[in-house]
Amino acid sequence: DVQLQASGGGLVQAGGSLRLSCTASGFTSDDYQIGWFRQAPGKERLGISCIGRSDGRTYYDRSVKGRFTISSDNAKNTVYLQMNKLKPEDTAVYYCAAGPLVGGTLPDYGDMEYWGQGTQVTVSS
Repeated sequence: DVQLQASGGGLVQAGGSLRLSCTASGFTSDDYQIGWFRQAPGKERLGISCIGRSDGRTYYDRSVKGRFTISSDNAKNTVYLQMNKLKPEDTAVYYCAAGPLVGGTLPDYGDMEYWGQGTQVTVSS
């Protein structure tokens, strides 16, 4: 069975940094992508970044581009989301998810097949 384990959330002041990790297991091929989504209270879950397992292509939502960096260590089956210059509006529950490659764009919620548990990120002003 495919499993995703997310970790690394916490409380940080505005301007600070956090690194989220997502460790995957159970995949039998490299034809998938890992995406990071976030959901603030009362809002929908939106994709903010993704990376292809096989080609390493990355995509970012404009709200995080230039501040967040997604990377992967395939030997460890782990994807990281380095979050710098955090803002209070980044406060949300962050989820990692896996699904088939979606060409040239961030995946939507419905594109993903597997989800990790959420990790809370709180940015204080």
